[in-house]
Amino acid sequence: MQSVTLQGTVRTDLGTKYAKQLREQGQVPCVMYGGDHPVHFYAPTLAFRDLVYTAEARMASIEIEGKTFIAVIQDMQFHVLNDSLTHVDFIQVLEGKPVTIQVPMILTGNARGVRSGGKMKFTLRNLKVKGLINDLPSSIEHDITELRIGQAIRVAEIKKGKPYEILNADNAVVVSIALSRNAVADTDDEGAEEATPAEVSAE
Repeated sequence: MQSVTLQGTVRTDLGTKYAKQLREQGQVPCVMYGGDHPVHFYAPTLAFRDLVYTAEARMASIEIEGKTFIAVIQDMQFHVLNDSLTHVDFIQVLEGKPVTIQVPMILTGNARGVRSGGKMKFTLRNLKVKGLINDLPSSIEHDITELRIGQAIRVAEIKKGKPYEILNADNAVVVSIALSRNAVADTDDEGAEEATPAEVSAE
């Protein structure tokens, strides 16, 4: 997993008033949990570009007063009007201790159901995963080439063979192909069984 460096400054004044002042100065108030005590700090808004606005999950290497902390994002808050980053909660990564993060799903291949005119519904774009930091991926890829109209891929299928735990429910649908007006019959594989559209729509 790629790491992004943040230059942090300890926050000595806490509270809404001081947090607002920091945001007006182009800084993001942050707090890091997981160590002996919470660490309150702030960092420049621009420094979060490669950490937050990315298609991959990434670690943060936070440098504060000569010390370096490895951490992952636990929660983020954004402005309701302009969508700017207003606050970040981090969890410090400690040796031998698992962490929980959100990892983006990446679908590869062109689903045969879509090629037959079906409509793809990408339901779970991020999965909640838990594990040791060196086992966690930046993203999770899954091939959907053979996915037909009326079929779905669930979390249980994504979990197979992974060195980390996926915390989403096993039966949660990640992606499905629904019937559409333009759909055509897909019968070029002998003996292939196609689930009915009702199986997906009933989830």
